[in-house]
Order: sequence, then structure tokens, then C-alpha cells
Amino acid sequence: MQVSFGIALAIVAAVVGFVVGGVIVPRLHARRELRLAEQQGPSRLEVLRAVYHQAPYALAVVDRHQDVVLYNRRAAELGIVDDRLLVLPVWSAAEATFASGQPSAFDLPAKVTAGRRRIPSVSGRSEILGGHLGQFAVVFADDDSEQRRMEAARRDFVANVSHELKTPVGAMAVLAEALLESKDDPESVEYFGGRVVNEAHRLGKMVSELIELSRLQGAERIRDPEPVDVDAVVDEAMRRSAGAAEAAGIELITDAPSGLEVSGDWTLLVTALTNLISNAVNYSPERTPVSITRTLDGDTVMLRVTDRGIGIAPEHQTRVFERFFRVDKARSRATGGTGLGLAIVKHVAQNHNGAVSIWSRPGTGSTFTLELPAHVEPGGEGPPAPTEHDRQGEDQVP
Repeated sequence: MQVSFGIALAIVAAVVGFVVGGVIVPRLHARRELRLAEQQGPSRLEVLRAVYHQAPYALAVVDRHQDVVLYNRRAAELGIVDDRLLVLPVWSAAEATFASGQPSAFDLPAKVTAGRRRIPSVSGRSEILGGHLGQFAVVFADDDSEQRRMEAARRDFVANVSHELKTPVGAMAVLAEALLESKDDPESVEYFGGRVVNEAHRLGKMVSELIELSRLQGAERIRDPEPVDVDAVVDEAMRRSAGAAEAAGIELITDAPSGLEVSGDWTLLVTALTNLISNAVNYSPERTPVSITRTLDGDTVMLRVTDRGIGIAPEHQTRVFERFFRVDKARSRATGGTGLGLAIVKHVAQNHNGAVSIWSRPGTGSTFTLELPAHVEPGGEGPPAPTEHDRQGEDQVP
């Protein structure tokens, strides 16, 4: 009996030893290694691999046989790698790099793939990958669609400015010659002299608006907006437009003071509203009204300028805020318009976190709406609820 007990005890001891040595100990070692790994964090190689794949620009490494040995997600998104091969223009740049040892640039135009996936325009370069005896080249690329768009806009802007400035300058030269030839005719001198003055004023206005537009386009959102009294903005804009409206036989009408406030820059907002009123006056028939209303829609103040003028065709409505765009060029020249007023309004609205929109119907008239965030005092409950005045103002939109 004692022998049997001793044998059983030995067996139990052996089993326990096996479990401890073969199961528990390895598990303890594994857990300790896991804890050490967690304490030490990921390896440098793992970090570099994660950065490589999450880089916001495209990266690819290619050998001399055109085989792509490594590339990140962005390279596939921008279309420089297809089926583990560089697309032809990129491979041509890499070949030039292998041949010369010097960086080589490439450009890919925007395109739509067979699966209707849109790939933007891409630019980049290839360089020899250092430390590998020239056996590999690394390709860098990025989306340059916005840069190309801005460059095209800059070229168009310079071309438009050159053309628009040439018109009054040329007119002033011709009028000055006519003025010299008419020095013995007082009536002709007065007539041509007046024309020269008008063209000079138009040129000065254009230069001033170009400077203002350039400043607005380069500006960020209003960093330190101040409370601006909407009623004061409307009053000042109407005062500035009164002379032109009276000369054109246009009646300026407005609704009652609202007590509303917006956050922004008083001078810029007056300029924007004055431009909208001037535009309405210029394109309205004589003895018709131009109305200015102010309403509150949620937390947005709506300033509307409505005319009963010639209206704007639907195909032109999306372009009226472009620089130098004019629906009726002859009428703009007759009224001294520069084609920059509505572009300035758009940028003032954007700099105030707002927007400007248009409703128009040919033969009926147009309404331009300047939307601006209502001013809210810190810790306040938000702008006041719309009043009966606000709802009546909304009903005045055509």
C-alpha cells in the first residue's frame, strides 16, 4: 500500500512538473516578453513603415528592371503605380535618373479611370536611392491640382487686368490728342476734357478695386471680429449710393431698423453692401426702386438687395462673381463699372465666414443676398428670435 501511494505520488509530481515546466513556465515567459515589448513600444522599423504608408504624398521604390519593390497607399491613389509597375511617364523619369544619376521630374495630367475613378493632376520627381550602389530609384509625387488651378487663375487675372487697364489708358490717349487738336474750340475742349476726367476716374477706381481685391484674396478669416451694427451698415451704404441713384432716377428704399448685429469688419461690410446697391442701380431702368432689407434666419443675418431691372440669364448667374465678368459690357462701360464689385463682395463674405448668392429672372429683376453670422456675446444665448419684421422682410424676396 505504501508502495502504491509512493508510485501515485511520484506520478502526480511528474505531471505537476510537466505542467509547470512545459505549460506554465513558457506562458510566464511569453507574458513577460509581451510586457517587455509593450514597455519598449514598436521598433524603429515598424515606426518607419507606418510613417511611410501614411505619408500624405506618394512614395515608391523601383529597381532598374521597372519592378516596384515598395510603394505606399498614396502612390496607388495618385495613379503612379499600376499592377506593381510605374506608369510610363513616371518610369521614363526613373530611367533618366538611372542613366544620369540626377533627379528627373515628371507630370501627369488629371484623368478618369475605366472604373470612373477620378485621379487628379500629379507632379513629382525621381532620385537615386542612396546606399544601394545605384540599384534603386525613389519616386516622390503629390497632387498639384490646386496649384495648377491657382496658376491658371493668376494667368487669367494678369491677362484680364492688362486688357481692362488698356481700355481707359487708350481712351485717355485718344481723347488727349483730340483735346490738343481742339484747343481753339472751347466747347470741344470742355467736351473732350470732361471725357478725359471720366476715364481717369474710371482708371483710378479700377486700380483701387484691384488693390482691395488683392488684399481680400490674400487675407484669412477676420481674426478679431467686432460687433457691427447692421442698421449702421445699411444707412452708410445707402448714403454712399444716394448720389448715383438720384442721377439714374432710382429710388432707394429700405425696411425699418432691426437692431441686428454681425461679427466682422464695419468698413468691409459697408463696401460690400455699397457694391451690391451700386450694381442694382446700374442695371435698373429709370424710375424703378431698389430695396435693401435685413432679416434674421436662425443664427444668420440676411442682407438683401432687390432691383426690378433687366435680370440675369441662368447661364450667367454662376459667373457674376468672377473678376471682370460683365453680362452687358456696353452698359458697364457706360456706367463706369469695372467688373470687380461683385468679386469684392464674394471675398468680403468669405472672409466673414459668410456667403453671397443670387436669385434672378430675366425681365423681372434680381436679388443678391449677403449672408453673415449673427453676433453672439460670449456666454450669451445666441441671436434674438426672428420678429414679425424679419418675416415681413423674407416675404419681400421675389
